[in-house]
Amino acid sequence: MNSLFRDRRLHYLLAANTLSSIGTGMTMIAIPWLFVQKHGGETTFGIITTTLTVIMFLLTPTVGMWIDRVSRKTLLLVGEASGGIIVSLFALIGTSGNEYYPWQLAVLFASGSLYYFLFYPTMFAFTQEIFEREQYEAVNGMTEIQGQLATVVSGGLASVMIGKVPFHWLLWLDASTYLVAFFCLSLISYRRTRQVTTTASFWNKLTEGYRYMQKHPALFWFFLASFMPFIGVMMTNYLHPIYIADILQKDSSVYGIQSMVYGIGAALAGAIVPFFVKRMGATATIVLNVGIYAFGVTMFLVLDEPFLFYMFVIFTAFGNAGARVARSSLMMAVVPNDKIGRVDSLFRAIGFMIRFLLLSAFTGLVSTGHILIPYSILSGLLFLALWIVLKLAAVVNKSNISEAS
Repeated sequence: MNSLFRDRRLHYLLAANTLSSIGTGMTMIAIPWLFVQKHGGETTFGIITTTLTVIMFLLTPTVGMWIDRVSRKTLLLVGEASGGIIVSLFALIGTSGNEYYPWQLAVLFASGSLYYFLFYPTMFAFTQEIFEREQYEAVNGMTEIQGQLATVVSGGLASVMIGKVPFHWLLWLDASTYLVAFFCLSLISYRRTRQVTTTASFWNKLTEGYRYMQKHPALFWFFLASFMPFIGVMMTNYLHPIYIADILQKDSSVYGIQSMVYGIGAALAGAIVPFFVKRMGATATIVLNVGIYAFGVTMFLVLDEPFLFYMFVIFTAFGNAGARVARSSLMMAVVPNDKIGRVDSLFRAIGFMIRFLLLSAFTGLVSTGHILIPYSILSGLLFLALWIVLKLAAVVNKSNISEAS
């Protein structure tokens, strides 16, 4: 453990992730709120989010293949450079005194979403590649803490700045964090540990993740169900601004504080859950945290006070982050590194498909004023996921995946 804390690669990794998460986080908090304040903005934002979900669903298998075939460090650097350039161009528009139109906000939101879309699966595979197996729980826990503390900071800054500071200043701050993150990542010493030299067809390479998981059906369903809290978070990212404005009838400060509170709950999970994994095992820890998330998201149906809202945001934050830390550690332990990008992309692709279906339904429900029905649907899906992980936990514990040995 001491050697891990002294590892400069970890320092640079955490610094880059923290800075880019703060900058992009502020922008991604501000844009939904700006949409909600416009007439018909809830529906417009829902359509934009749904369209992006379809695009990312279609791109996911290809990105997974890139992650397994191209230098992961290069992909991370390309993502930081692209994000910084795009945000800087839009910051210049505002600095020149021009108003931001909905299509420009949509492009900015799309660029931030696509940045996350590339960054997180690449970072996941990169982390598995450069660290040792016995370090996975600690690294995943620290990464979660760092990422969520960045969420706290970005939420705090957003709650202070949205509506009070011109939007282009948030964009300049975002652009500067991309630049510093690029510099930190460039300092990480890296050499590919595995090269994929197979002559298989493009289609076989693209579907490798699916064919790998076909051999382990219990593990497939367990991972998919454990992914549901994350899908729930993606849905509440769309629903919460509307819930705050229409149900709680509060302003943007509550929205920003909600992001801070979420970050605190998730950071707490990052600190505690690695110890749960050591004591209880990854599968039992996943079951516990899926249950916590299911309970938390259900409680949004029965409250209408900001304090209670914040409290159950903490429950959902802890449950999602805890399930992610445990799932990441289990996946890193059992899936070979030369397949991790495509296996991870399989679950992300299925997740995007589920998100598309839910967003399509939720956008229609919200446009007719039925804001609480989407929360009811999420609650049902999460308890179904809890039943699946409970049913399969013992089977997954006994699984012996030869490819990981």
